[in-house]
Amino acid sequence: MNRVFIVIPAYNEQQTLSEVIDGIRIAGEYVLVIVDDGSDPPLNSFIQQHGCHIIRHAVNLGQGAALQTGISYSLQKGADIIVSFDADGQHDPRDIKPLVSAVLEGKADVVMGSRFAGEAPQMPFTRKVLIHFARIFHFMLTGLWMSDAHNGIRALSRKAASKIQLKENRMAHATELILEIKRHSLKWMELPVTVHYSAYSRKKGQSSANSIRILFDVVLHKLFR
Repeated sequence: MNRVFIVIPAYNEQQTLSEVIDGIRIAGEYVLVIVDDGSDPPLNSFIQQHGCHIIRHAVNLGQGAALQTGISYSLQKGADIIVSFDADGQHDPRDIKPLVSAVLEGKADVVMGSRFAGEAPQMPFTRKVLIHFARIFHFMLTGLWMSDAHNGIRALSRKAASKIQLKENRMAHATELILEIKRHSLKWMELPVTVHYSAYSRKKGQSSANSIRILFDVVLHKLFR
């Protein structure tokens, strides 16, 4: 039986994490790995009752670092497929199964969720504009045309997870992931997913200015690494 691990980076997500975990438990038989990225107070006691694997960063390193920690841990534990999933309640656990199925059927090594192929009710207009420019930016940088590369829900085969190494600690990891897909010639595809926006998730999300700064950081890293 294929072992599917769900990696959830979490930083001070006490408000939503319990509901996210419960939703995934209902959606299927998955191994949950929570990476507590320096939360204060720590999430250990908060989520022990859910029976998840818990890894803690002593300090906040950023989502990219937390995701890489979770991927490395899952590979060590024998994961066949690894799915990244945000802790803020934006993602629909029912979207996990189609992403995993596409990997199992050999359609792709990396399956990205796309809110533009699916649904994103109440998505802020500025977010739509930023993602559109990010799409063009990624194409210019990699030659890969993706509609929604900055969506946090994605499935990786064991092969892909073993090859991809995320070194951008913070939100630039989404762009770095595309570079890794290109570098290793991994087969990829997008599938429709639903992203739910709430006042809480919008508050936790990246500001427009920070998103632009992240793109420039990635360009500089690529040019001068």
